[in-house]
Amino acid sequence: MPTLRLLLCLLIAISSAYGQAFYDNWEPDIRRFESMDSTNPPPPNSVLFVGSSSIVKWTTLAQDLPEFNPINRGFGGSEIDDTVHFADRIVIPYHPKIIVMYAGGNDISAGKSPEKVASDFQAFVEKVWSALPDTRILYISISPNPRRFAQIDRIRRANHMIRHYCHTDPKLSFLDVFGPMYPHVKKADIFASDGLHMNAAGYKLWTPLVRQHLLRLSAGTDVAAIN
Repeated sequence: MPTLRLLLCLLIAISSAYGQAFYDNWEPDIRRFESMDSTNPPPPNSVLFVGSSSIVKWTTLAQDLPEFNPINRGFGGSEIDDTVHFADRIVIPYHPKIIVMYAGGNDISAGKSPEKVASDFQAFVEKVWSALPDTRILYISISPNPRRFAQIDRIRRANHMIRHYCHTDPKLSFLDVFGPMYPHVKKADIFASDGLHMNAAGYKLWTPLVRQHLLRLSAGTDVAAIN
């Protein structure tokens, strides 16, 4: 029995060390954000965009949605849990009025179940609301793409679960980009050459959809009609 207990303790220690080492991969990105904030702090009550490479690569975000003074704090390759982990450093300090998250595709690709993806998003919401209970959160659905088309069923399942969760609180909103993007998957006309990320046409498709949700969230009106 002592040997078994020792083995369990060792496995827990190894798992914890591995997890921390994985988070350390993002330290250069997080420190770069903190350095930017120290010299040019964003104004409070802005709209904060977080998540993976589809947020990072939205280089025209400030021009596409200027009325919202967006802050881009995406870091490429990240999963939802990574943003949860770093929320105390790149989310909560901004006191954003609205948070827009696009993440989950990397999670599915890494083998996480749809249930885990939905659970991690819920953990993100709870982390934010523990410090900023009035902040509204918009989740952009996991999108389809040619490169990960084999994962489409799990993507649909994760989107369905997160949509259902977003319906439990009026401060949450779910933006379905899966439907509008799906007809373009075979044509690949809104995707970059890697078949994974979007090109300018993809962001042109996203922009009015995101704007519609942000306008309603900014006004504090019911978003159920467009969820």
